[in-house]
Amino acid sequence: MESGPAIFAGMVFALFGGGILAWTVVRVRHGEPVARGVSRVASATLAGVAGSGALVLAAWCFTRL
Repeated sequence: MESGPAIFAGMVFALFGGGILAWTVVRVRHGEPVARGVSRVASATLAGVAGSGALVLAAWCFTRL
């Protein structure tokens, strides 16, 4: 992978993953649901998995430099 697209994709994944995880932590600490109409545990778990997965993809992109 060329370094320019790898850096761009890695930054997008890192920002998305960090944002999702930060949003989830704030919502859970305030006792509010992460998603409307879904149980708190299920929505927090799914958001945590998505955020962590995005951070893993970001790390993978950065190792391709």
